[in-house]
Amino acid sequence: MIPIRDNIPSRTTPFVNHTIIAICALVFLVQLQESPEDPSLVEKFGMIPARVVNPDADIEITVSAQVVQTPSGPALEKITRQAAPSAVPPWLTLLTCVFLHGGWMHFLGNMWFLFIFGDNIEDRFGHFGYALFYLFCGVAASFVHFITETSSTVPTIGASGAIAGVMGAYFVWYPRAQVHAIVPIFVIIQVMVLPAPIFLGIWFLLQFIQGTTSITGGEAGGVAWWAHIGGFAAGVIIALIMGRTHYTRPINTQRRALPQQRAHLRLRH
Repeated sequence: MIPIRDNIPSRTTPFVNHTIIAICALVFLVQLQESPEDPSLVEKFGMIPARVVNPDADIEITVSAQVVQTPSGPALEKITRQAAPSAVPPWLTLLTCVFLHGGWMHFLGNMWFLFIFGDNIEDRFGHFGYALFYLFCGVAASFVHFITETSSTVPTIGASGAIAGVMGAYFVWYPRAQVHAIVPIFVIIQVMVLPAPIFLGIWFLLQFIQGTTSITGGEAGGVAWWAHIGGFAAGVIIALIMGRTHYTRPINTQRRALPQQRAHLRLRH
């Protein structure tokens, strides 16, 4: 599901949200300029669980893989090399990895979700409080992934866990909000208005199913599902606690109109 917009206007300019997007964009542009021969930012600032466990360990990362013929049949041969040393203490990569991305779709998808949902959470927390909340959720997400993959040598990157925390807080604080979204149903793409709890609840359920599958022996598909789950849970817990205090602004009761009609497109095979 791809959100187009929600119906909760922000009462303030989300300076921090825009700044986070700008920082991620700047880092991504630096990543695009990297030479394949040079150690990448992903190796230097990405969170490698095995390195966090043992900072002095030599980390081997997979560069490529190919199918080779062996006496017992085809087998997958991995080509590895030693990863570049971490540019910061390995424990700090639980934070620095949040600002890295693995490709255009990864970057654009994360930033779009943050743009849609982040302004309202910043509106309630205030600028400084939102910055702390976002960074905390990012670290919490990285930590949950770390404890589920402590022996992994695969660098973990992306803002998805922190953004999941934003979505968790949105789930708690805006139960009557609506989201205008693109929803694929089999071969048909529906454009519809969904209650925010349904949109976010389905998203979380998919993360949980995929995360459970990855732990019980299935393929994770290169996605840190438990980082998403951990970030979302952190956002929910913080929103439940902070919502009962005087440190957050009251919920915005204003609503903007969303198109109520349904539209659909049929995909060609």
